[in-house]
Amino acid sequence: STLRGTINQHKQAMKLSAVVPLLLVAVPIARGFVPAPAAARLRLSTGTVTASSFVSPTTSSLYAAGDDKSTQASHETLSRRSSPFVAVPIARGFVPAPAAARLRLSTGTVTASSFVSPTTSSLYAAGDDKSTEASTDVDDFSLDALKVAGAVKSLNDRTIVVKYGGNAMTSEDLASRFCQDVAALQKLGVRVVVVHGGGPQIANMLDKVGVESRFEGGMRVSSPEVVEVAEMVLCGSVNKKISSGICSAGGLALGLSGRDANILQCTKMQDKSGYDLGNVGEVKDVNVDILEDLLDMGIVPVVSPIGTGIDDESDVAYNCNADVAAGRIAGEMRAARVIFLTDIAGVLDKKLELLKELNIMDVKNLIDDETITGGMIPKVTYATDAVQLGVGAAFITDGRVPHALLREVLAGGEERMGTGEGGTVVTM
Repeated sequence: STLRGTINQHKQAMKLSAVVPLLLVAVPIARGFVPAPAAARLRLSTGTVTASSFVSPTTSSLYAAGDDKSTQASHETLSRRSSPFVAVPIARGFVPAPAAARLRLSTGTVTASSFVSPTTSSLYAAGDDKSTEASTDVDDFSLDALKVAGAVKSLNDRTIVVKYGGNAMTSEDLASRFCQDVAALQKLGVRVVVVHGGGPQIANMLDKVGVESRFEGGMRVSSPEVVEVAEMVLCGSVNKKISSGICSAGGLALGLSGRDANILQCTKMQDKSGYDLGNVGEVKDVNVDILEDLLDMGIVPVVSPIGTGIDDESDVAYNCNADVAAGRIAGEMRAARVIFLTDIAGVLDKKLELLKELNIMDVKNLIDDETITGGMIPKVTYATDAVQLGVGAAFITDGRVPHALLREVLAGGEERMGTGEGGTVVTM
């Protein structure tokens, strides 16, 4: 009779007279949660949830509120359950709760250490007469979902080109996550072209076969013997490992050499400093049609940067810089973005703080005042060249960050400016 009186008091206090089958809301109960209709199936009062009936998770016996013969479900029995979650129906809702029993069940009453009211989103503590309303935290998941939805909408059926190299390739864990990222973007309708490097792998193979190589002006001098080894490594093991990894992650990819279908058409690069770099290629043209055809078929082209000569040199293989090849492919395809995955955090100022956004004039000024120096100059040059060719934005992104590609493509939302945390974006 006492329990019936309590229920009646709750009914009067909360004025909950009907149950409307609306969408479910998640109501946390001491780190568990109660999905319940927004019209509120639960009566809430100082830490106690009362329902007209519920089922014991240990016995599946039905208890009616106010039933004098109802059996008490012991907290100790709940604690011994091994199942991670149990479902406790509460007036057509249910309470998933850890088996360690955060809930105490007794004669029709569920008591929790704390819970959130589905009607007010206010936090109440059990037995706290001065329960204070906690401000609702920002729903991070919902905000992230909205950003992703905006990014996917802005990139749907658009092309992004990714230059893949550095630690993102040599670390097995990062390599696996990269392949997952490409597969995920493909499933979301984004058209992805991957252009990869492989300098460390080439160096290892050159050592194994005893072929000498050297660098001049930051570029590998590529004799015919060096190019032969580079082609074997890049177009063979490296290329196929990437395409296979994307397929294993649930995507669909095809590994290609830049010589296949004349994708990368090159002439011998003339070094400005007068160095003879051998068969280092300067990309003059790109067979965009074959790449577009593959993308139309739902296939990710994975391109190794070995190009082919033009006209009388059509049988000559050229070793191309992967950053240059990626930027040129992106420009010829008028890609929405080109992303250079690197081993650096991005462009830093003289205080070594990240510069998150730059335009072409900013880059020029930073080179002139020697903020950008050394090996960063060619990286930003590739980025600005791509933008000038018509790419929407070029990202210099820290590939050492797990899932760097996915974060950079989706976390910026519809504005398409990336996360701002893992690199620098260059625009016109």
